[in-house]
Amino acid sequence: MNSVLTTPVAWRASPLLRASALLHAAALLITALRPHWWPWTLAAVIANHLQLTATGLWPRSTALGSNWTRLPDAAAARGEIAITIDDGPDPHITPEVLSILARYGARVTFFLIGQRAERYPECVRACVAAGHGIENHSFHHTHTFSLLGPGAMRREIDRAQLALTHVSGTRPRFFRAPAGLRNPFLDPVLQRLQLQLTSWTRRGFDTVNSDAERVLQRLTRGLRAGDILLLHDGHAAHSHTGTPVILEVLPRLLEIAARQGLTPVTLGEALR
Repeated sequence: MNSVLTTPVAWRASPLLRASALLHAAALLITALRPHWWPWTLAAVIANHLQLTATGLWPRSTALGSNWTRLPDAAAARGEIAITIDDGPDPHITPEVLSILARYGARVTFFLIGQRAERYPECVRACVAAGHGIENHSFHHTHTFSLLGPGAMRREIDRAQLALTHVSGTRPRFFRAPAGLRNPFLDPVLQRLQLQLTSWTRRGFDTVNSDAERVLQRLTRGLRAGDILLLHDGHAAHSHTGTPVILEVLPRLLEIAARQGLTPVTLGEALR
């Protein structure tokens, strides 16, 4: 069952990270006692680092720490889904997204880039005024986020946290890594900042796929209560008509959800 941090807790490493720490300690001990075994201990350590790297490149993995890939069981039982929208705000696309959502009476969660939120505060405030969730998607959204050390990673997330709280008036409770990529340093940073890592159940790849029909199929194939879906208003691909893909997909997605008796809610509302 998913949980979200509400009070500071001491960080507890995942089983994979605990096993990795034990492996490193054992490698040091064995090398000290049997120096001629160093090629084998080195190979074991390298293999472990490759495993950790590969795990960090799998956005939906829970092996590096807590990670929401679905809503809590209670939300699923209520027939709820979460539509999450990344990489904004965008001064041209976000207002049109808000107009569509208002037309259908739906609420979503925006994972915003802190730097863009500071640049377009009126978009952020419009999202809040309409009842949508505002969550943390880092400050710069750099492609090298997963290569950062713990200090740099904390500064990047904390800066976005401060910017989003200042602009929106609400403190984010959820974090999504840029492109979903991370490393073992992220989990303890998020726990200290009381943020819950959130990925998705399925994504439409609407930043690179200009075919709205295919994006919609990816999002709705097997759609069921508890799903977390990912779209983008920032960095959105454009269809052959020049329209941002999200603007063609979102109305149809909301109609399909309604026909199936599914209610879009914010991540915060899913915690009821």
